[in-house]
Amino acid sequence: MRFAAGLLAVLASFVAIPNAALAASPQHHDQVPGFYRLKVGDLEVTALLDGSAVADPHWLQGEKTADGVLKALQNDPHMIDGNDTGYLVNTGKQLILVDAGSGTWYGGAAFGHLVANLRNTGYTPEEVDIVLITHLHVDHIGGLTTQDGRIVFPNAEVYVAKPDNDFWLSPEIAAKAPKDVQPFFQAAQGVAAPYIKAGKWHTFSDSEHIVDGMRIVPLHGHTPGHTGYEFSAQGKNILFWGDIIHAQRVQLQHPEVTVVLDADQAAAAVTRNQLLPKLASEGILIAGPHMLFPGLGRLHKEGTGYSWAPVAFTDKWEDK
Repeated sequence: MRFAAGLLAVLASFVAIPNAALAASPQHHDQVPGFYRLKVGDLEVTALLDGSAVADPHWLQGEKTADGVLKALQNDPHMIDGNDTGYLVNTGKQLILVDAGSGTWYGGAAFGHLVANLRNTGYTPEEVDIVLITHLHVDHIGGLTTQDGRIVFPNAEVYVAKPDNDFWLSPEIAAKAPKDVQPFFQAAQGVAAPYIKAGKWHTFSDSEHIVDGMRIVPLHGHTPGHTGYEFSAQGKNILFWGDIIHAQRVQLQHPEVTVVLDADQAAAAVTRNQLLPKLASEGILIAGPHMLFPGLGRLHKEGTGYSWAPVAFTDKWEDK
C-alpha cells in the first residue's frame, strides 16, 4: 500500500505541472529552408527564396492607386506582400540559375538567403553552369557578387540582354540619371565587373540561342532589355517572367497598374496586357520572382483581371 501511495504521488506530480515543463522550452522562430522543387517534363525546377518583402504602395502607379491600396491595407495588411526569388533549372546536362536575388547589395538582412537555400537543396554555387538574368535591377543580380568583388558562381557564364547591359552599365547614362536611381547603376556595374573581367559576362539579342529547349521571350518595358525565359520539356512549358508583376494581388486584378521602377511605364503595361491573356488561355506554368513563394503557378481569367492558381505542395513533385 505504501508503494501504491508513493507511485500515485509521483504520477500526480507529473500531471500537476505539464505546462511548466512545456514553458521551459523556448519558441523557435526560424522557418524551414526556403526552397521548393518541381518537375516540369524532365526538368527539375527549384525555387530559391532570397527573402520576403512588402511592396511600398506608393510604388504603384495609376489613378488613385496608392490611396486605394493604403485604405485596403487597413483591412488586409498582407495585400502587397511579396518575395524575392531565384530559380534553379537542372536540365540533366546543365545547371541553370534564373536570377540571383539581392545578395548583400539590397535590403539588408531581409534578403541574401538564395545561396544558403541553394546549398540546402544539395547543390553548390560552384555547380551552376549558366546564370540567365531577366534584367539588371539589383534584386535580381546582387547575389552574383559579394560587396568586396568576389564572384559567387565561379564556374558560371552569365547572360543578359544587350539593351539592358548597354543601359545599366553605361557610365554616360548613369551620370545623367536622377540621384535616387544612381544606386541601381552603381550596383549593376559593381556586380558585373568581376564577371566581365573574367570573360564570363555575355550579352544576347532576342533571337539568339543560349540553351537547348529554352526560348528567349522579350518583355521590354520594365527595363530596356527586360527578358523572360521559356523552357520546354516533354510537352511541358514554364515561363520565368521576371518583373511582369510586383504586387500580385493588385496588378493581377488591375493589370493597367504600373510601378515607379518601370523604365517605360506605358510599354510595361502593354507587355503585361499582351502576355497575361496568352498565359491564361494556354495554361503555361509561370515562375514569378515577386509572387508569393514559391512563385510557381498559373493564371485564370477572372472578370476584367486574373486569379493566381499556385502550385499545391505535394511530396509528388511533378507538375500536372
